[in-house]
Amino acid sequence: MDLNPNHSESRMAPNSKPAMQKGAHSKCNSLALTAVALQDHISRSLQIQNLSLSAPLKKGHRNRMHNCKSVDKSAIHPLVDTGLKNRLLLKKRCSGREEKEYVLDPSPPAMTLAQKMGLVEAPAMPLTADDWVKVKERSVQQGESSQPCVICKEEFGLQQQVLLSCSHVFHRVCLQAFERFSGKKTCPMCRKERYEMRVIHDGARLYKTKCATRIQACWRAYIVRKWYSHLRKTVPPKDTKLRRNFFEQKLQEMNDSFLKSCDTNIDEFLSEIDNSVASSKGVLLQFEKECGSELSEETWEEIQLKAVLRETSDCPICITPLCHISSILHPTTSGDNDTHLSLRQTVLLSCSHIFHHNCLKAFEDFCVDERHICPLCRSSYQKRIL
Repeated sequence: MDLNPNHSESRMAPNSKPAMQKGAHSKCNSLALTAVALQDHISRSLQIQNLSLSAPLKKGHRNRMHNCKSVDKSAIHPLVDTGLKNRLLLKKRCSGREEKEYVLDPSPPAMTLAQKMGLVEAPAMPLTADDWVKVKERSVQQGESSQPCVICKEEFGLQQQVLLSCSHVFHRVCLQAFERFSGKKTCPMCRKERYEMRVIHDGARLYKTKCATRIQACWRAYIVRKWYSHLRKTVPPKDTKLRRNFFEQKLQEMNDSFLKSCDTNIDEFLSEIDNSVASSKGVLLQFEKECGSELSEETWEEIQLKAVLRETSDCPICITPLCHISSILHPTTSGDNDTHLSLRQTVLLSCSHIFHHNCLKAFEDFCVDERHICPLCRSSYQKRIL
């Protein structure tokens, strides 16, 4: 019989010690699991695993760069790129995705271990179609698409724009650049995290409407300016000065058009006019020679009677007195014949005008044309010395 009191303790100690070690081990495991879960959640929330934003070259790409094969230059042929193929492809792509709105991240991110264990609040469910309609209505009320992009301060134009779940609108490229610069996914305006993005085309529609409005305004202004210029050219103004300027411009335009229509050789043009005038004069002289006939005595008496009734007392050329017509019609006696001869000779024309003979002869010598005309009535004549 073993009387040692420690014998029973040594027998019971192994059973009690493992129980204490098992409880402590489970508690340590739960603490370690909680710490790992929280660490994983923090790392994912801070996106530490995606901080390599510069997109370095991959190993395979490097190997392909270093292992370039030699190219046979003789087998290379020149290629002319007209751009038609690329234009058609771009047109097909644009027509296929035109005016279509879609969510960029439709599937929510996977839950972390901390969220599954209930240590951290689980992420919200993705927005439904009705939720996106409400978000877009709120964005339209705020005028997000009508204002410039907050990041680049430029109009949206035809570039792709994204609508966030917080109802803010940005250029897609600008938002990607902001995320790349900040290293986290937060809204540049309200700093909301875990937002969702949806591609919209409201800015492009507004930009097209604005461009169409500008084109229409320019076209209408052009039509009005054209109509007004035509009105100014056709309708004379009521003001006297403006009316005078209007007719001066019209006359100047007529002169310019006449000069443009005429030949530039003015000497030749004037010589042609002289030749035509000379030929017409020759024809008229020939006609007068053929058709003209000497006047009879009765005709001359009628012409003298017309001259007497006209009562012309002075020569129209030298403005000196003529001999009295009564003395011409009724000659004086032989005693007065010498005084009559002493007077200057007068000549009677077939047009019933009377001149001094010397004055008419001087006028005929002064004229260049062969066909003489009366100095008063400018008609051809036959003369008779009285």
